[in-house]
Amino acid sequence: MIDFDKIAGLFDARRPGHGLPQGLYNDPDAFAFDMQAIFGRSWIMAGFEVELPKSGAWMAVMIGPWPVLITRDRNGDIHAFHNTCRHRGAQLCQPGKGSAPRLVCPYHRWTYELSGELASATRMPESFDRTAHGLTPVHVESVGGALYVCLADSPPPIADFKRKFEPLMAPHNLADAKLAFESVIVDRANWKLAMENARECYHCATGHPELARSFPVGMSAHFDFGEDRSQEVFAARMASAGLPVGPVEGDWWQAIRFTLNEGYRSMSMDGEHNVKKLMCPAGDGDIGSLRWSVEPHAFAHATADEVFMFSVVPVSPRETHIVSKWLVHKDAVEGVDYRLDDLTHLWTATNIQDRALVENNQVGVDSPGYRPGPYSPDAEALALRFVDWYCDTAQTYLREGGH
Repeated sequence: MIDFDKIAGLFDARRPGHGLPQGLYNDPDAFAFDMQAIFGRSWIMAGFEVELPKSGAWMAVMIGPWPVLITRDRNGDIHAFHNTCRHRGAQLCQPGKGSAPRLVCPYHRWTYELSGELASATRMPESFDRTAHGLTPVHVESVGGALYVCLADSPPPIADFKRKFEPLMAPHNLADAKLAFESVIVDRANWKLAMENARECYHCATGHPELARSFPVGMSAHFDFGEDRSQEVFAARMASAGLPVGPVEGDWWQAIRFTLNEGYRSMSMDGEHNVKKLMCPAGDGDIGSLRWSVEPHAFAHATADEVFMFSVVPVSPRETHIVSKWLVHKDAVEGVDYRLDDLTHLWTATNIQDRALVENNQVGVDSPGYRPGPYSPDAEALALRFVDWYCDTAQTYLREGGH
């Protein structure tokens, strides 16, 4: 059982503008609370519609400790379910992707339609009601071609996100994309340390030499370039190309198209596109990057030639999986239009560098000498935004007696 009084005390002890008390980064009760109050109630970016390319396709993912199954049924409709058999609870599909006319439990062969109905359950009595034993649904929404799931009975409103974000995403035409590569990196650190690191570039100039080539590491908050007027010039050029820039945002999400460093048309090592076959050819393929982020766990970048997704998946108080995905145009041919090493090099190097930084952060946070310090309002504005959102969401849950 979670000690909710202890958890409430930790949140009460947090000073405004400062990092979190130690227990929120390493206490098992705090981790269990995060899963229940944060990941169990938020919209989670699970992947993309194109990962379910045809009827019969399924994708099994983990939302923290919980298995979730996303399917495309014979009519082409997308569904999401708890990945657990309605017989004795066995996991139906191992994490990954596949295709099948029906879902068959590996334990006792109960069989389900891709739309969730129980199709077959052998050796059950005549009184058994199959219609009462379909898969337990999970909320799922497609926003601009990306799939979001929420385990809560009443998920947070998502209509505003769809309405404001989809016009920015539409020119990238994710319906004509494909998944080129996916990776998982294990961080021996708390998920919130991984997220705080992912929400700031205070460390980027020295910590990420590859990323700093293309990415404007000196900006702050909503990609505020200060005295530099390059974003204004960029926004005017995008307007002439018919591409909205933003920024747009809500309580748990934000998005903006921003300019890359001079001489860079993509987030690459040499400034050129990693993929010859462009996903968005507008503006001669020089359209900066559309970055969007969702709390509590993800961000993504869409350039003219690719889409990169970064997702934090909590595993335990001191273990986090970093799931990364790269999308390219569906007609792009590996070895002809792109090289996989070139496509993945920058973000893989960045993720590995971040792993070292975050794991080192965890060691220091675990020290009896740890005291939460203040965030830089300029360089760490988005990290502070994340931590404030986390605290507000958690304390609302405590006040409302969600436990």
